[in-house]
Amino acid sequence: MKYAYTILYVENVTETIEFYERAFGFSKKLVTPEGDYGELFSGETTIAFASIELGNSNFKNGFEKITTGKKPVGVELAFTTENIESDFQRAIDSGATEFVPITEKPWGQKVGYVLDNNGFLIEICTPIDA
Repeated sequence: MKYAYTILYVENVTETIEFYERAFGFSKKLVTPEGDYGELFSGETTIAFASIELGNSNFKNGFEKITTGKKPVGVELAFTTENIESDFQRAIDSGATEFVPITEKPWGQKVGYVLDNNGFLIEICTPIDA
């Protein structure tokens, strides 16, 4: 088995793809003609977005929609970088909301957290030295 996708259900797939391009430097892989599903070039595992409507059609019992203005749910996407200060600031300048400022962990890793344009929790961190 191989981990292939993380799919986040959002109000507007195209706006979210554009936000991730600006804020985190990813590139658009695809957006369906209907605009209800899109993917980013993000490394070995694909980050994908699907519309709330598509999610509702997939899950007959519904699902809890993520919204801005509330505490984030206990799941995060983590992006590593060698340039944490500039990449963290670029995310904020692109519309992300600072959730926890950059701090240095006891093991030497620098970590900061932002909320994306939909309210999803994003960790921006330096790689952990083995």
